[in-house]
Amino acid sequence: MTPFDSERGAGLKPPGRHERHLLRRLQNPLFDAGDLDLDEARRLDRDEAQQFLVELRELVQRAVDLKPNEDSEVILGLKEALDQAYERASALGGDQAGNREAIRQLIIVIMNAVRGAAQGDARAMAELDAEDEARAWHFRLLEEALVPDLLAPDSPIAPDELAATLLSESESAVTNALHLFDETQLDILYHEACELLATREPGNELRDNAEQRLEQIRAARDASRPETLP
Repeated sequence: MTPFDSERGAGLKPPGRHERHLLRRLQNPLFDAGDLDLDEARRLDRDEAQQFLVELRELVQRAVDLKPNEDSEVILGLKEALDQAYERASALGGDQAGNREAIRQLIIVIMNAVRGAAQGDARAMAELDAEDEARAWHFRLLEEALVPDLLAPDSPIAPDELAATLLSESESAVTNALHLFDETQLDILYHEACELLATREPGNELRDNAEQRLEQIRAARDASRPETLP
């Protein structure tokens, strides 16, 4: 199957964020019952992937069109757009490995240009090193599809589905996702997850996984709290 098979009902392999969330909710008592339109979810994922390719080509052209002495604001704007594109690509269905690698290479080119302009400025170079480290860490978080799903402004995961979502995910996905929340958010999330598990009756396998994820949330909440002096 091609990534953009137009046949009705055809999905991307691996699925995109809308189909992922639909499958997460399917026959899962941790979620409230609702409409589960697989065809619509797959259509949304195909449309997003196709639109992304159009926008990625435009970004590549912007990089090609950069002048040797381009204005710094133009370069920084392109760098920010590439960072956002990488995050979006991480949430898309289909094989996006090639697109993500292309974006990485473009970011390297842009960062080299920025570094060239900062030569001799020790403080600027240190800030660029810190930015590279932060980007690498962020990209590692994005390796779990749940993270870009949560970060998207139009995430398919509704706020009142967050606890159910995390309780239904794998250990590695939740480990990465919990880095997105601060102490207050983790505390709220933990109490919502406790309440959800107390009022729902998932099967044994789902409950075992949910209880393990609940312990992850609790541990992350406790670790986020500042240590108090005796």
